[in-house]
Amino acid sequence: MSFVKCEQQGAVAILTIDRPEALNALNTQVLCDLDAAIDQVEQADDVRVVVLTGAGRSFVAGADIAEMKGFAAVDGKKFGVRGGSVFLRLENLSKPVIAAVNGFALGGGCELAMACDIRIASEKAKFGQPETGLGITPGFGGTQRLPRIVGVSKAMELILTGKVISAAEAKDIGLVSEVYPPEVLMEKAMELANAICANAPIAVAESKRCIRMGMQTDIATGCAFEAEAFGVTCGTQDKNEGMGAFLEKRAEKHFKNK
Repeated sequence: MSFVKCEQQGAVAILTIDRPEALNALNTQVLCDLDAAIDQVEQADDVRVVVLTGAGRSFVAGADIAEMKGFAAVDGKKFGVRGGSVFLRLENLSKPVIAAVNGFALGGGCELAMACDIRIASEKAKFGQPETGLGITPGFGGTQRLPRIVGVSKAMELILTGKVISAAEAKDIGLVSEVYPPEVLMEKAMELANAICANAPIAVAESKRCIRMGMQTDIATGCAFEAEAFGVTCGTQDKNEGMGAFLEKRAEKHFKNK
């Protein structure tokens, strides 16, 4: 992987988009590398949470305009399908993904952050979908995820105007959950990741699955998913451990992902 670094701290995998000379812009190779990194963390049994960030002063400044400039219609569709499929894989990863947005998250970068489960940002971060000003639409899920996250009216405003917003405004509209000084962003991301790691992995994965599936369906169907997941977790050793610790009034728990 030329443009995505993967390191592990305890049960947390840190994926860093590493193309700082291009502000981490997404080209075909970066998407291939990200796809390979998703494979790697999905198959790693000792990884429970993923933190995704960018090298240098940008999270991801967008898709690579230099590559897209020569696209015909068929090329654009192929690129959109490729990026969209990678982002869907990230969204549907069984392990929670935290976006630590350290700088520019524009276009494809904003779309990448939205494919993550939780977004936290540096005070220096900037968000936006400026594609209409370039004569194109968002191509990696922006028209679908942004309305689901911030509501239709605000998504329409941001996409149709191409407006770029600050981290503070992103928090106000619910695009990110927390904003931190740049120097503590990764520390806070790791605190959040480790708090998730402290819980039962199967319960975490099933909870994520229920939320993701439920957001795409009616509440009755969503509640049916939840009941199924509740049943699955009730049959695990980790349920016995967690409830045993509660009843025994002990803080220490030994979840085994079983």
